[in-house]
Amino acid sequence: MKKKLTRLGKFISLILRHKPEMIGIELDRNGWADVNELINGINRSGDVEDGKEERINFEILEEIVRNNSKKRYEFNKNLTKIRACQGHSIDVDLELKAVKPPKILYHGTADRFLEQIKKEGLKKKSRQFVHLSETEETAYSVGQRHGKPFIIKVLAERMYEDGKKFFISKNGVWLTDDIEVEYLEF
Repeated sequence: MKKKLTRLGKFISLILRHKPEMIGIELDRNGWADVNELINGINRSGDVEDGKEERINFEILEEIVRNNSKKRYEFNKNLTKIRACQGHSIDVDLELKAVKPPKILYHGTADRFLEQIKKEGLKKKSRQFVHLSETEETAYSVGQRHGKPFIIKVLAERMYEDGKKFFISKNGVWLTDDIEVEYLEF
């Protein structure tokens, strides 16, 4: 069951952050999807593993949201809508308020990307924001997903004082625009 929930969670992440059209749904301008449309769309999509169709219902969706280790999703107050907390490659307004960051934040990456980052800085690429962590441990975990991990210190307070905006998602990920090399320590 855990394997099924993990797989469905990744599929939901793909839908809510990148490709809602895969299951024939639309997100509103703030990234919210109707829960019933999401469930019906997933069930219609013919999501198959090991030759058998996997179905999802509200209870399974609620379990995925509640137990996701990264707290990637949130429901609205009456549980009729759901959205990803951050990480979108599609244009949505998550209604985030700019906040003052801590003095230092961290970015986890793989060491194979270091030369490019040292030349260009951190780029959001296809995402809406660059993602940062408050702890080195979290950054290490993120970097580990991409290869041999490397942690970059981000001089967040200095960026903020220079007029750069920071946001924090509901699941505690710090978000900002592209970061120039002058704000990075390797």
